[in-house]
Amino acid sequence: MINKDFFLALEELEAQKGINKEYFIDALESALTSAYKKNFGEGRNALVKLNPDNNSIKVYSYKLVVEEVTDPDKEISLADAKLIKKSAKIGDEIDRTEVTPKNFGRIAAQTAKQVVMQRLREAERVKIMGEINTKQDELITVVVRRIEGDNVYCDLGITECEGVLGPKDRIPNEKFVLNSRIKVYVKTIRESFNMPYVQLSRTNVGFVKKLFELEVPEIANGEVVIHNMVREAGYRTKLAVSSPNPTLDAVGACVGNKGMRVASIISELKGEKVDIVPYSENPAEFIAGALSPATILHIELNYNDKTSLVIVPDDKLSLAIGKSGQNVRLAARLTGWKIDVKAKSAVPSLNFDDVEGADESDVKDLFEDNSAFEDLE
Repeated sequence: MINKDFFLALEELEAQKGINKEYFIDALESALTSAYKKNFGEGRNALVKLNPDNNSIKVYSYKLVVEEVTDPDKEISLADAKLIKKSAKIGDEIDRTEVTPKNFGRIAAQTAKQVVMQRLREAERVKIMGEINTKQDELITVVVRRIEGDNVYCDLGITECEGVLGPKDRIPNEKFVLNSRIKVYVKTIRESFNMPYVQLSRTNVGFVKKLFELEVPEIANGEVVIHNMVREAGYRTKLAVSSPNPTLDAVGACVGNKGMRVASIISELKGEKVDIVPYSENPAEFIAGALSPATILHIELNYNDKTSLVIVPDDKLSLAIGKSGQNVRLAARLTGWKIDVKAKSAVPSLNFDDVEGADESDVKDLFEDNSAFEDLE
């Protein structure tokens, strides 16, 4: 039977789980109405009402006010309805009469148990989704709980919810120890049948961005702006920064005193190289910085198709291109320009006598004269 203990249990759920008891009562009334019709027929309109004040459950039949009656057991004309209730109007439910069966308590108890458990699971899932959704695209610290195959499962600190660190979201050759604490980026949250699926990452570019926000207060408060960031996880990251404050060195703020800030980030990235370059509206300057640490002698730009030809000293060609083309590839992604790097000896038509030993600080003086490149294909 649904009795005083049942309503007390709903109040305890409300106190312990933070779920309003009305959430259960509304669902119960709907489910019990369906159970009544299933067991006692649908000859009349019926509804079930739960009253926590007097710990009661009652079934009522009623008639629906309609313009034209087609089923006298369920409907009543507006004229007849007004004889019962003067304010009656089309669509009202009137002539409510209690029809609670004597043995309805057993049916109610069985239905109530099923509904409460179902609603409790739904409420828990909604609560967890609400909590985990606040962590989307954030950096969080988790605990490694188990490793199965290529997947690492982590405790997020949320009841019955864990995150998955797949093979593509792990830094190459990175090893994990059970019960160790690690930083991860919340990459994807998807709602599933039971609990949310949370995909974590340590290779996503957002992971590095959040690390910089954590280590560099000037980024967190907006004094330093990250314009773009590109990454090949485990090998190299490049980011372009600037500051709206002309007196603030954006690159220096990211590097930190004696390189401590960026060193902390590199340590978290397991030794991954990090190039921090100044952002510039001047494409040539931006490309020169993006190819860091290579020395640049000259740059020619084609604005029509956003391609560039970059000349470097012969002994710096491999540095500019990088292993397997990684440095120039990341520079191209960072700047949005296609970059073709050539050694000085490959362009004998250009006189470099006046630019020997040029470094990045000299580049701006070399951009003006591109005439020597006119015959280059």
